[in-house]
Amino acid sequence: MDTKYWQSEDLKYIWHPCSQMKDYEELPPIVVDHAKGINIYDIDGKCYKDVVSSWWCNLLGHCNSRINNAIKQQLDTLEHVIFANFTHKTAITLCQKLVEVLPKGLCKFNFADNGSASIEMAMKMSFQYHQQTGNTQKKRFMALTDAYHGETIGALSVGACDLYSEIYKPILMDIVRVQGPDCYRCPYCKDRDNCSCECFEKAIETFEQFGEETCAILVEPLLQGSAGMKIYPPLFLKKLRELCDKYNVHLIADEIATGYGRTGKMFAFDHTGVSPDIMCLSKGLTGGYMPMSVCVTTQEIYDAFYADYLTGKAFMHSHTYAGNPLGCSAGIEVLNILKDENIIETARKRAGYFNKIIKEKFLNLKNVGEVRNIGLINAIELVKNKETKEPFNSKLRTGYQIYKKALNRGVLLRPLGDVIYFNPPLIIEEEDMDFVTDVALECTNEVLNS
Repeated sequence: MDTKYWQSEDLKYIWHPCSQMKDYEELPPIVVDHAKGINIYDIDGKCYKDVVSSWWCNLLGHCNSRINNAIKQQLDTLEHVIFANFTHKTAITLCQKLVEVLPKGLCKFNFADNGSASIEMAMKMSFQYHQQTGNTQKKRFMALTDAYHGETIGALSVGACDLYSEIYKPILMDIVRVQGPDCYRCPYCKDRDNCSCECFEKAIETFEQFGEETCAILVEPLLQGSAGMKIYPPLFLKKLRELCDKYNVHLIADEIATGYGRTGKMFAFDHTGVSPDIMCLSKGLTGGYMPMSVCVTTQEIYDAFYADYLTGKAFMHSHTYAGNPLGCSAGIEVLNILKDENIIETARKRAGYFNKIIKEKFLNLKNVGEVRNIGLINAIELVKNKETKEPFNSKLRTGYQIYKKALNRGVLLRPLGDVIYFNPPLIIEEEDMDFVTDVALECTNEVLNS
């Protein structure tokens, strides 16, 4: 059976996520046969360099032998068990190892099976905490402008990317929106590397108006991914920590996309010197292998739920696959690999080279407004006018045209609108950096010149 057969059968049955399926008439699905490292191979043997980590979750390359073996060994022992009144050594060990690397104070773990679910868990946990500690007026949530936190109703509510949420606004929660930092188009004419976060005055104003009725504020620390890899300074989070303490508002860190070395440190909050009250983890948690997430919080929040059963204070939230042994075994091995092979430190060193060649190749193009980076993540924002920072008309789908050309040349880019970005597995080497940036440059020039 050839490629066209499998493509037609795919389109006969499968509704792909985050896709306009009519686009697949022109660009049919690529049928993958196998993958290794940053390389994905289709059934015809063509290689694609995966520099978006397959939706940002593939941390250590595809088919990592150590993670493979850890899951295989676990599979022969225990594949799943109810996680209420039952436990297992694999989950306990994962928590032991995570406590050693998490920001100070985070020590109580509640498991779910995907990032959006952990966001929902964090929101419910915060609300119930306040209800059970005498703050019954706290019934709302805050989130930043341009935020993305997932696509269940609660997670979509705290998000603010219209591409995902516009149609659903009539059924979403009423969220207090805090003006987030926009360092490329800074209204204060500052630079993200040399500012005092003057924009934070907007957060102060919002807290003055709504802080007393707010349970928690959710943030993507330092990097707003789906908004176009928007990067902002750690100082913003330091100030936010102080503000949350003043108004007794929980600070929820959505580290689903920013954790596990993506920003050059284990967690984005490690750049700040402060800790959140609740942190959500997924994606890199299992190296992209298994669907699993964790909502981790403090002893103080946990204690508000600890009481006799008949008081009704238990956190009655559950997921069928909570604490799944296969996911936990992958999670343990990911942490082992990061430590044994010095992955994050090596990636941080290579990140300097990656950013250097991207700036050299792209920054002088007439339609490149900004090249920004944090860790191995690099983003190239394309604009119609470099001086005014005017964006391209979205109807042109400039980024999508570049994506299609790059696929033909064996590079998986998948831009965010007109922001081309690289968010590769942490194990990417300089030779592949050279290749993927060359391809991206060729495709960008072809599209822009046309």
